[in-house]
Amino acid sequence: MSTGRLEAFSDGVLAIIITIMVLEMKVPHEAGLEALRPLIPVFLSYVLSFVFLGIYWNNHHHLLQAAEQVNGRILWANLHLLFWLSLIPFVTGWMGENHFATWPVALYGVALLMAGFAYFILMLMLVSHHDKESALATALGRDYKGKISMVIHAVAIPLTFVSRWVAIALHVVVAIMWLIPDRRIENTLTR
Repeated sequence: MSTGRLEAFSDGVLAIIITIMVLEMKVPHEAGLEALRPLIPVFLSYVLSFVFLGIYWNNHHHLLQAAEQVNGRILWANLHLLFWLSLIPFVTGWMGENHFATWPVALYGVALLMAGFAYFILMLMLVSHHDKESALATALGRDYKGKISMVIHAVAIPLTFVSRWVAIALHVVVAIMWLIPDRRIENTLTR
C-alpha cells in the first residue's frame, strides 16, 4: 500500500497533540504582565516540546517521502511512535506545572527516549520492507544522529536525579542537533 494514508493519519495525530499542548496553557485571570510570570515554566516546557514534535513531524515527512510503500508491520511501528508522541502533552504539562521538578523531568526524558526508540524501529521496518540498495536505505545510512540522540536522552534520565537542569540541557542539546537540517534523504532523492 502507498504511504499517503499513513502520512495523513500521522499528520492529523501530531496536529491534535500540538493542539492539546497549547490548550493546557491556562490563561491568567489578571490583565497585567506580572500574571504571566508563573506561566514561564509552562511556556518553556511547551516550546521545548513543540520543537521536538516539529522535528518528528519534519523527519517523519522526509522518511515517508523516501519510502515507496508500507505494510502492516510498518503501520504498527508508526502507531508505536505516535503512542509515545501522544504522551508528550502529559509529561510537558506535568513538567511545566511543577517548575521542572525531578520526577516530571525524568518522565519527560523517558517519553523522549521511547519516542526516539520507536522512530528507530519505524526506520528499521521501512528499510527491511525496501531493498537494501533503495533510496531509503541509502539515505538513512547508519543514522548516527538518531543513535546519539537516544544515548543522550538515556544518560539524561538518571542524571535528572543528580541535576535536573543538566538533564534538561541535554534534552535541549538533542533538539538543537536536530534543528540543524538533516539533508540525507533530500540529497539522496534529488540525485
